[in-house]
Amino acid sequence: MKPRIAISLGDFNGIGTEVVLKTLAELDAKNTTPIILGSSRVVDYYIDVLGIDLSYHAINSSAQIKDDVINLYEVFPNGLDENIRPGEISEKAGACAMKAVEKGIQLCMKERTHALVTAPISKEAVNEAGYNIPGHTEFLAEKTDCPDYMMMLVNDGLRVGLVTIHVPISQVPRLLTIPNVWRYIRILDKSLKNDFNIKKPAIAVLGLNPHAGEGGVIGDEEIRIIGPAIRRARQNDLNVDGPFAADGFFGNRMYKKYDAILAMYHDQGLVPFKTLSFNSGVNFTAGLPIIRTSPDHGTAFDIAGKNKASNASFKKAYLQAAEMAQNRIPAKQKA
Repeated sequence: MKPRIAISLGDFNGIGTEVVLKTLAELDAKNTTPIILGSSRVVDYYIDVLGIDLSYHAINSSAQIKDDVINLYEVFPNGLDENIRPGEISEKAGACAMKAVEKGIQLCMKERTHALVTAPISKEAVNEAGYNIPGHTEFLAEKTDCPDYMMMLVNDGLRVGLVTIHVPISQVPRLLTIPNVWRYIRILDKSLKNDFNIKKPAIAVLGLNPHAGEGGVIGDEEIRIIGPAIRRARQNDLNVDGPFAADGFFGNRMYKKYDAILAMYHDQGLVPFKTLSFNSGVNFTAGLPIIRTSPDHGTAFDIAGKNKASNASFKKAYLQAAEMAQNRIPAKQKA
């Protein structure tokens, strides 16, 4: 069985639909079965804007999915009743984006599809639509009843996991405890083994403070929390080093020596990752019972509807999801 990949279109006033359609126009539908989750009005609008010759099979249930073609699952049974306005914040766009994500989660949990690739959402729009969430990652974890998950950014051999995600920087220190850091080391190690087929992963752990605390002079979280968590990992036969000062670690290209890096907070990991991998990175949610990837960029409202968006990151996210799905499909189903 070829992997069936669900695709949530994201905010229809952003670049999500554009990068999805550009990707599907470049891929051979015979290798995977794409199922777009969104609105036919949105897809038709952007097909016209982009001038892409792309056809799809319209469905309203998983039983209607066909292989070898692009499927479009309408998330609004009665159709979309709002105009598409690229670049604008819209409550209906936020609602459409989240209904697509919810449908994708349902399809994956029921094993109707093998993976979910999510196009970017606008946090402002989804909150206007009544979804009080900080981001995709936390929503996916809640809906799949998964307490042990991790946001990970991937670009070939560069993999960055995060201990804290969408929280104010002022809250990061209090969220760091020995059990918490140790838990994320375990999640990262397990994902590297199960999702990336790395038998004995080498993990680097970053410190929290400048110069990794300079021996306690610029903060002692490395001494009280991060260092002990690393020692616990080593006692459990995990290959873990650190804590490293983030600037020197990336500046000296030490990341090339490790299979993954564990950062303490969002920008500590994502700023260097996106500097090294912009337009080619993939956001992967490790630890979930389903496979979920996404591009490493946002809605880009400033260029929405102008046929200027690169689909490089979304294409990598799609192919990464397909590869992981192929690994997880039982051998009897592949025959």
